[in-house]
Amino acid sequence: MICINANIPKELNDIDDELKAIYHSKNTICFYIFKNREQRNEFVEKTKGMNKVNRETVYQKYQS
Repeated sequence: MICINANIPKELNDIDDELKAIYHSKNTICFYIFKNREQRNEFVEKTKGMNKVNRETVYQKYQS
């Protein structure tokens, strides 16, 4: 296990983990937040193997 100390905002900690998808790159950690678990799971399946830019494009569809 690798842990990185960070000051995570309380608002982000308060969101149920099943509504968050978390990805990282060399210098960024991205938290994608969803309205329900089904949307989160669908997003994770659709974006397997995608890079950050493509993943963000898919995520925009969930924001409407």
